Amino acid sequence: MLITIPDVLTPEQVAHARRLFDAAEWVDGKGTTGYQAAKTKDNMQLPDSSPAAREVGDMILQALGKGPLFMAAALPLRILPPMFNRYSGGQSFGTHVDNAIRQVPGTPLRIRTDLSATLFFAAPDEYDGGELCVEDLYGIKKVKLPPGHMVLYPSTSLHHVTPVTRGTRLCSFFWLQSMIRDNGQRSLLFDLDVSIQRLGGQLAGNPVAEQTAVQLTGVYHNLLRQWAEM
Repeated sequence: MLITIPDVLTPEQVAHARRLFDAAEWVDGKGTTGYQAAKTKDNMQLPDSSPAAREVGDMILQALGKGPLFMAAALPLRILPPMFNRYSGGQSFGTHVDNAIRQVPGTPLRIRTDLSATLFFAAPDEYDGGELCVEDLYGIKKVKLPPGHMVLYPSTSLHHVTPVTRGTRLCSFFWLQSMIRDNGQRSLLFDLDVSIQRLGGQLAGNPVAEQTAVQLTGVYHNLLRQWAEM
């Protein structure tokens, strides 16, 4: 399940983040990936200790906590602090799969990476290339979103970033552990949640719709109760 989540950040928040990025010190991105992925990774990243990374990361997490679409799609249990990368001058990231377990920086806590997220800060017309290409059963999906928009996809997916041949691609990326480990179960719960919300707009003066909504809500929570890991 690949889901686009629009307007996670406002234009004003994006502009503020980019000012921080312009003043920040970037380092080689190979230092934050596994042995295999490092062979194909060519980009720059903000260090975990960067004040810009911490400020913008907190901004993203606060915004996501208020986002009903994100909460419905991810059912998050734990979220790693957002990281930030920059691609330019032909830089790219070859096909890879994300590490299954990642450690929260500065802590002994480890999380299972169920979902990967990429949030865009540069407009698509600011750079050529730089598409996030995610492989699934139906082929390759190319993603290049407006500033402030985010894509969420299973961490089990093979994916890559195409070379940036003009301009600069700026993104945040991070991982999360969901309360629902299985992607198929998580997708079913998301579809059910969306259907219940749509049905909610038809409840006024319709007893049958009201009863159906209550029943479906019960099914949703009983499935969540059965499948959730805490």
